[in-house]
Amino acid sequence: MRAALVALATILSACVAAQDDASGTTAANGLFAMQNARSTGFPATRTALIPFDVTPFPYSGMIPDTDKPFLDVTDGERHGHSSPRGGVVWEDQAYRDHRVLLSIPAGFDLDRPAVIVVYFHGNNATLERDVAARQQVPRQLADSGLNAVLVAPQFAVNAGDSSAGRFWEPNVFGRFIDEAASHLATLHGSERAASVLRSAPVVFVAYSGGYLPAAFSLKYWGDSGRLRGVVLMDAAYGELDKFADWIAARRDAFFFSAYSKSTSDGNLSLQQLLSQRGVGFDTRAAATLAGGSVTFLRAPDEVVHNDFVTRAWSADPLASVLSRIGGFPRPGAGGKARLKRT
Repeated sequence: MRAALVALATILSACVAAQDDASGTTAANGLFAMQNARSTGFPATRTALIPFDVTPFPYSGMIPDTDKPFLDVTDGERHGHSSPRGGVVWEDQAYRDHRVLLSIPAGFDLDRPAVIVVYFHGNNATLERDVAARQQVPRQLADSGLNAVLVAPQFAVNAGDSSAGRFWEPNVFGRFIDEAASHLATLHGSERAASVLRSAPVVFVAYSGGYLPAAFSLKYWGDSGRLRGVVLMDAAYGELDKFADWIAARRDAFFFSAYSKSTSDGNLSLQQLLSQRGVGFDTRAAATLAGGSVTFLRAPDEVVHNDFVTRAWSADPLASVLSRIGGFPRPGAGGKARLKRT
């Protein structure tokens, strides 16, 4: 089983070394050269695309709070989803990828407090092209200095759709994160990693359209004591009540929302919902995202939504946010992101 899993999961590069070169290209075919960094913990970053059994898609259920099936269009043997934006998104093109991007940075140490970062990508995205190569999420996690591993499920493939799929259903996210621990242990090469990661704290990071699956994951898993915090990266497009309810209920966890003009209205509405619930918030980022802290950070007006994960109030804003999560230092980490305070 372990050997088959590793074979299925072609080990990719650390994306730490996969930044675009001067010609704007990245390693081809989803393969990245293994990073050679050494440290006192995990010897070299490993990033892999691994098929999971429990994933957001495929999904053939209903759309929540409606009597409408998700796959509501048929053309011969093809099935599709009527997009709210018009047109049809076909299942065979967008809703059959059950792979998950996993990354363990060099220096990750099982013997120190560790955290799992779950990344909910936005619309028109693939894990290889956007999450790994363009947004450099594995590399930013490595640069943050956080003793953490990355779990990034594929939602709609390269489509203008925020649907949560099976994450709309109760208990599915919990099963997903448990399965992630097993696959991460295989990638790590240590059976002990599975037991450590099955109880590790979790942080959600949602970019853009990732707000929807993140919101429903909060609805069904947000009361878990393992969820340490939520980060929205220009993602307050909807489901604001779910975020407000979770923030008000979980005063031991942190919430951080950074935004551009694109989600300014949504963030202001969320602030109003919190005020109605008696929850205060800050508009400057503290050095440490402590439990109970609620932060809204407005990026400069010239910031572009599509580039928000790599350039917002600073370069590598995701690394900057992750570096503020206290209690999980990674030994030997460079800590470049720690210089980027706002």
